[in-house]
Amino acid sequence: MKKYFDGMAILMASAWVGGIWVVGYVVAPVLFNTLQDRALAGMLAGKLFAVMGYISMVCAAYLLFYAFKLREKLLVSRSIFLITFVMLLFTLVGQFGLQPLLAEIKTQALPLYVMDSAYADRFKLWHGVSSIVYLLQSLLGSFLLLNVYRNRR
Repeated sequence: MKKYFDGMAILMASAWVGGIWVVGYVVAPVLFNTLQDRALAGMLAGKLFAVMGYISMVCAAYLLFYAFKLREKLLVSRSIFLITFVMLLFTLVGQFGLQPLLAEIKTQALPLYVMDSAYADRFKLWHGVSSIVYLLQSLLGSFLLLNVYRNRR
């Protein structure tokens, strides 16, 4: 049974961190570099980040359960728990704080594209905050993968 939980932890951590990296650092830039309509690219990227947010919550729930099951390996379980918890907090801040705020700024800018409106500076500021949170989450993901894999040994 332990091998099952270990395998699922590796799978969940890989799906979560891989998804973060692919959506944030591959798909979103490709959308903006390929589509001529930047508003459409932003809308599609926003939808992908939202889907990734829900995937993140599911993966975090399992990994928190997994860390709890590992209590006997205190150092590994504590690091997996702390990293997962902080990454989950970043996910929740992005999903329910920053993404709705960015959407509201876009709505306020209508009928103009937000970057062509008086709200462009405000949007850039909050988008920058969102990008930093995402970067921190993706870096923490590296440590999460290392800790989950280290536990397997």
